[in-house]
Amino acid sequence: GKGGADFNPKGRSEREIMRFCHALMSELFRHIGESIDVPAGDIGVSAREVGYLFGKYKQLSNHYTGGVLTGKGLAFGGSEIRKEATGYGVVLFAEEMLQHHGRSMRGKTVAVSGAGNVAIYAIQRAMRMGAKVVTVSDSRGFAHLPEGFTDESFAILQDVKENRRESLAVFADEVESAHYHEGKSPWSVPCQIALPCATQNEINATMAQIMVENGVECLAEGANMPLTAEAIHILKDANVIFGPAKAANAGGVGCSGLEQAQNAMRLVWTRERVEQELERIMRSIHEQSIEYAPVRNGVTDYQTGANIASFARVADAMLGYGYI
Repeated sequence: GKGGADFNPKGRSEREIMRFCHALMSELFRHIGESIDVPAGDIGVSAREVGYLFGKYKQLSNHYTGGVLTGKGLAFGGSEIRKEATGYGVVLFAEEMLQHHGRSMRGKTVAVSGAGNVAIYAIQRAMRMGAKVVTVSDSRGFAHLPEGFTDESFAILQDVKENRRESLAVFADEVESAHYHEGKSPWSVPCQIALPCATQNEINATMAQIMVENGVECLAEGANMPLTAEAIHILKDANVIFGPAKAANAGGVGCSGLEQAQNAMRLVWTRERVEQELERIMRSIHEQSIEYAPVRNGVTDYQTGANIASFARVADAMLGYGYI
């Protein structure tokens, strides 16, 4: 399940954030465990916060249960590419969808929203696929790079967001080719592939219609439910390939499972091994989706396919348990 807190970390010192994490875990530790419920990071919760939470959990529980939290630092039970996993996974899923329709990400223009782990590593993986990534956004606005990210501009983005924790206005000041648009959304920028990786309901019907008019071919949800229901209908009616979050952004939770597996075996896998496993997971999710997905106007309905695949797994288990 999903949980959260009404603590806003913006403008807080590192010590204040640590104290809050410790206070939260002083009660939460009673209700979690590697075979009970396993928290992981999300918006505003990265490896730093997970480290504070895990340290307090170890102090309170007084025994080793490495798999009780995922997204930990590599020095104390974390997994390679856990930070990158959701972003990598959404790009892998988008490429699977494109290839299934006889297309590819190579040479395509990609728009990305968000500037957290999901967005940053979606950008990196899309670049590795040969795509031209032209946008990145945060809560204050977005940066447009008409010629696309380069290795140099990507390194500056990582530094600004992961180390200095500053706004994209700072990034745009340091990257000559970037144009900053305060208070604006990136979805007016023409693209062939859209990867919304920011937050819930960031794309409404109006934005979706603009994207269709600008020639979007494929959209994969990197955030949790970034499109409204109306926006999804508009894209599907326009025969845009649509990858729903429940399938497309599963790379993060998939890699959390890999982290738990390593913790349980007291092993540390190589980066190459974890990345191979992540690719296998995303291919498997794609295969399960298309197994049940109807095809309309030559486009696979991944939303319906993912829903039916999920339902079939639960129904089969209920039959096996004798509940129905």
